[in-house]
Amino acid sequence: MTTLARWSHRRRHAVVGGWILLLVALAVAVLTQGAAFTDKAALPDSESASAYALLAEMGAGASADGSTQNGTIVWHTTGLAIDDPAVQDQVRSMLTDVAGLPGVEQVVSPYDPAGARQVNPEVSTAYATVTVDDGIDVDQVRATADTLAGAGLEVAIGGQAFSELPGASHGTEGIGIIAALVILFLVFRSRWAAFLPILVGVVGVGTSLLAVMVGSHWVDLADTSLTMGALIGLGVGIDYALFIVNRHRKALMAGASVEDAITTAIGTSGRAVIFAGLTVIVALLGMVVVGLGVLTGMGQAAAVTVLFTVLAAITLLPALLGMLGHKVLSRAQHDALAAGRPGSATPTGRAPLSARWALLVQRAPRRTALAALLLIVTLALPFASMRVGNADASSDPAGSPTRAYADLIGPAFGEGFDATLVLAARTPDAASAQAFTDLVAALPDVDGVAVVQAAPLQDGQSIAVAAVVPTTSAQTQETQDLVNSLRDEVIPAAADGTALQVYVGGETATNIDLSQALMGRLPLYLGLIALLGFVLLAMAFRSVLVPLVGAITNLATICVGLGVITAIFQLGWGSQLLGVGSGAPIMYIVPVLIVGVMFGLSMDYQVFLVSRMHEEWTHTRDNARAVRVGVSETGRVIGAAATIMLCVFASFGFSGERIVSAIGIGMALAVLVDAFVVRLTLVPALMHLIGSRNWAYPRWAERITPRVSIEGPSEVADDELEDPHALAGATTDRTTSQS
Repeated sequence: MTTLARWSHRRRHAVVGGWILLLVALAVAVLTQGAAFTDKAALPDSESASAYALLAEMGAGASADGSTQNGTIVWHTTGLAIDDPAVQDQVRSMLTDVAGLPGVEQVVSPYDPAGARQVNPEVSTAYATVTVDDGIDVDQVRATADTLAGAGLEVAIGGQAFSELPGASHGTEGIGIIAALVILFLVFRSRWAAFLPILVGVVGVGTSLLAVMVGSHWVDLADTSLTMGALIGLGVGIDYALFIVNRHRKALMAGASVEDAITTAIGTSGRAVIFAGLTVIVALLGMVVVGLGVLTGMGQAAAVTVLFTVLAAITLLPALLGMLGHKVLSRAQHDALAAGRPGSATPTGRAPLSARWALLVQRAPRRTALAALLLIVTLALPFASMRVGNADASSDPAGSPTRAYADLIGPAFGEGFDATLVLAARTPDAASAQAFTDLVAALPDVDGVAVVQAAPLQDGQSIAVAAVVPTTSAQTQETQDLVNSLRDEVIPAAADGTALQVYVGGETATNIDLSQALMGRLPLYLGLIALLGFVLLAMAFRSVLVPLVGAITNLATICVGLGVITAIFQLGWGSQLLGVGSGAPIMYIVPVLIVGVMFGLSMDYQVFLVSRMHEEWTHTRDNARAVRVGVSETGRVIGAAATIMLCVFASFGFSGERIVSAIGIGMALAVLVDAFVVRLTLVPALMHLIGSRNWAYPRWAERITPRVSIEGPSEVADDELEDPHALAGATTDRTTSQS
């Protein structure tokens, strides 16, 4: 690290030029090749996947694989009958225009014999079904349909083909960046010191997002990967640069030259940045265990973003620090150096707030630990009632196009209109064909079934299909219960004694299967990252209890994040204020992303906090002092870093996209609790209660554990580290900083 720091400083112009060239090269590649994002996810092995396979076998593969889909245009009349000739003429003209749009393959009008069931004259509402391919321009369809709107006519579009997935953010991250700049200026009192972390974070994120766009040609990535990458990359990138700039300024105030200060900062905080960044990357790459390709790709894209922010922090930042020299110091610090008073420029002489807080925790560890635990449990409690699923249009914000669609189609054709279940059946013989016919006849009497449609079976037909419309919308627990009832009770009873095989599919069933598959693997993912955190911290700090406390508190932070999003986005406690509508199930990708990202961010703060404690412990062998000094010296910068992340993440919470908002708000509040409640309160309180046993490590583990240096070269002699009175009954702790 020392060599890299000195090289980046001495070749600073070449380093800055190299980053600029990299940005330009990636930008040119994106401009010439574009991006190749996809919203298609390979389904895990499930019943809905079997249904799609059977549909493809019978020749319905186009719709099964998603290359064609059906959308709906619905209209409602006021003052005129829905079948009034004037209304029919206007509708036919509009539908003719829609049929001529690129990507539209078929339009079925309610005024044609094929669409006779698509009219409800009692409520003056009708709809047309539109079959489109995956290249359809939804905005163009909406604009064409809106030509029908006018006096006495309301129109809206919706359905699977016209549902729009959340895309890139709408610039809300700019608000977070401005807030971060203000916080950094208040912390450093220097415009250059405040600007550097922002610049390094933006360069790292910008470079990585361009790389992700280029990589989308080879890896299946959703376009939401850009938003997720920006959200995660800006947060960690600014934080990483903040820690290094803070250490650099301390070294300058201690009288070091600019080059030596850079070397010190990279050799200490830079090592911690690399270690913390790698833990975030490993956690994100660990999403592969959930088994969904697009989610895995999203984790890979976010990991690339973190990698670039780490590289920018340990190469670009030292180069920029070398260019700026002492300009990163505040005016008070400049005056202190000019007056020959190196050290902290604190004219009041009052102890910093972090030092006073560290002393308070030391004096009352039981009470502070109990208070922290009570708050954590309170915030995490809603997690116990989390229900994972897909929010439908009925929970969208009032006044939005999708909500307008739901308000028109639901009262006229049932709340479950867009939650249609597809029953794909294999009927190899006459007995199984008859069993399927009997099943279709019995389905209308099943609780939760509104409508059943199926064409009569023909002689020799080996595959049959039926459509089941639930009485409730796709996001409700009742619809999920209906799917489970069909699969576990109704269909097995109908097929008993025959060769009939029936699979329940459709978009609603697919979302249920995805949610169950991902949440079924979430405990494995939690266990994996908890074990990973324990191993990494054990390697870094040569301890058993410190990694154990770290792993458990990491899980506590994750539960807080999941509890917060359950309360806000499922129970609806404040979701309207965020502009995302009413309460609805949590989208299945949200918990997995929060688990992976918050593990990495929690590890960041744990590493920065405990590495300073460990550094002090190796010098003094005084646990109480080590914990107090660790909190005192890192508390201010951890607090600032967490507040910056709060601003950056929360800015995504107001994007208006439910998924992005849930991830942003969940991580914003989780990181706030993690920094102030978990890292700066609960962890030091527990370490005070545990005492010097924090640093005990078995001899057999010492021999087999690889050495990882975080604090950098130690100034403590070997004989001081091996003081026999340092820790009675415990194994001598040879600090990793000797390596």
